[in-house]
Amino acid sequence: MKNRQLKYLLIILLLSLSYPVKAQSQHSIQLDYANTLFSTRQYFDAITEYKRLLFYDSSNAFSYTANFQIGKCYKAGAKFDDAIKYFSLAELNANSDEEIYSSKIEIVRSNILRKTTSRALQILDELEKKYSDKEKIDSLNYWRGWTYIFTDDWKKASEHFAKINYYNELKILCDRVEKEKVSVTFATVISYILPGAGQIYTGNIFSGFLSLGWNVLSGYLTLNAFNADRVFDGMAILTLLWQRFYRGNVQNAERFALEKNIDVANKTLNYLQKEYRGTKP
Repeated sequence: MKNRQLKYLLIILLLSLSYPVKAQSQHSIQLDYANTLFSTRQYFDAITEYKRLLFYDSSNAFSYTANFQIGKCYKAGAKFDDAIKYFSLAELNANSDEEIYSSKIEIVRSNILRKTTSRALQILDELEKKYSDKEKIDSLNYWRGWTYIFTDDWKKASEHFAKINYYNELKILCDRVEKEKVSVTFATVISYILPGAGQIYTGNIFSGFLSLGWNVLSGYLTLNAFNADRVFDGMAILTLLWQRFYRGNVQNAERFALEKNIDVANKTLNYLQKEYRGTKP
C-alpha cells in the first residue's frame, strides 16, 4: 500500500516538473508560427499570434520578444503610434542591456518615420550619455543623420554621417543634395535687383528672360509716357503693368527655388527608398 502511494506521488511529482517544460515547448512552437507569418509579411495575422502567445505565457518568458515583434508588425503597417507603444513594452520586459538598446533604437526609427524629430533626437541624446563604445556611438550618429534627412536638413545629416566615416555613402549623398539645392533667399534678392535673374539662377532660363523682357518693356513704356507729359498714362502703366511684372518676377523666383529644392530632395529620397541597400528607418 505504501509502495503504491509512493508510486503515485512520484508520478505526480514528475508530471508537475515536466509541465513547465511542456508549456515552454508549446510557447516556442507558437512563437515560431508567429515568426513565420511575420517573415511572409502577414502582419495582421502575426500580431494576433504574438498576442495569443502573450496571453498564455504566464511566466512572461516571451514578453520581450512578442512585444518587440508586434511593434515591428505595426511599424511595417505604418501604424507608428502603436509600434512605439509595443516597443516601449518590449523595453520594460527586456532581459538585458542590449535588448533595452534595441527597443529604444526601434522607438527612434518609428519617431523618424512619423516625423516627431525632437523626440527621436531626445532619445538619441539620452542613449549617448549612457554608451561610449564606438559601435554604439556610430549607430547613434547614423540615426541622427536619418533624422535630419527626414527634416530636409541635409547639411546636418552629412555632419553626423561624417562622424562615422568621412567617405560614408550617405554623407556623400547628403553633400550632393546640399550642392544641388539653391538658395531661396539669394533667388529672391537678385530678382529685386535684376528682374528674371532669380528664375535664371534656378534653371528656368526661358521664364527668366521672359520676365526680364516684360519688365524692360513696362519700364520703357512708363518712362516714355512721362517724357511725353502723359503723366496719367505713365502712372497707370507703372501701377498696373510694371509693378505686376516686377512683383510676379520676385514671386516666381521664390517659387521656382522652392520647387527645385523639393525636386532634388524627393529624387534622393526616392533613391534611398528603392535602391539604397543599407539599414533604413
